[in-house]
Amino acid sequence: MRKILNWAFGYMLVGVASGLFYREFTKANDFPAGEFTQLGLAHTHLLTLGFIVLLIVLLLEKAFALSTHRKLFGWFFATYNAGVILTSAMLIVHGMLTVRGVESSAMIAGFAGLGHMFLTAGMILLFVLLRRQVRPAMAGGTTAAADQAGLQR
Repeated sequence: MRKILNWAFGYMLVGVASGLFYREFTKANDFPAGEFTQLGLAHTHLLTLGFIVLLIVLLLEKAFALSTHRKLFGWFFATYNAGVILTSAMLIVHGMLTVRGVESSAMIAGFAGLGHMFLTAGMILLFVLLRRQVRPAMAGGTTAAADQAGLQR
């Protein structure tokens, strides 16, 4: 649980910092206010997909002990975080190019697409974990969290 909390906190810090970078970078480069750049999207992606989603995963971990499936949880955590990081990094790179007036390349779009694929795979793995842990609880059985605590639900 500590690992999830630390990553959520890290995303919160980077998300807030990316918002500050967005504001200052566009001002420093005389970018017209209100004109679209993907720098603003990086800020919201980091805060929503990184910070908020991992706080929700933390609550799900507390309720359903998702990490008892160590291998599957490890795959989820690594894949999902790779997706958030890669997607956000490409938003920042693309946004900086836009602000500087430089044309983006297909390579950047390709890496951004790969980041979204990792995010999708991570979300699917999260639902696989949830189904494994929630089904026994719904059937009147026990969850891994209850088993660990020696409780029957």
